[in-house]
Amino acid sequence: MKLKLIAALAIAAASPALAFASPSCTAEPKSKWMSEEAMKAKIDTLGYKVKTFEITGNCYEIYGKDKDGKRAEVYFNPVSGEIVQKGD
Repeated sequence: MKLKLIAALAIAAASPALAFASPSCTAEPKSKWMSEEAMKAKIDTLGYKVKTFEITGNCYEIYGKDKDGKRAEVYFNPVSGEIVQKGD
């Protein structure tokens, strides 16, 4: 019984951390990634206004505003430039 309780508590404690983990965007090496300048240009064509641009794990990540002026947190595949995950 105690083992089940401990296991349940461990899972519950880990769940919030998993919710904030960055997505997996690519398995390609950085030598295959688009340059940051090329990625920023692509993001601009999608209508995003970038406040912060960074590398998070194996993704390009931005914080800024979308084309409607709403806050945006977006993860991009650094090879293809495709959106992998949107958040707020």
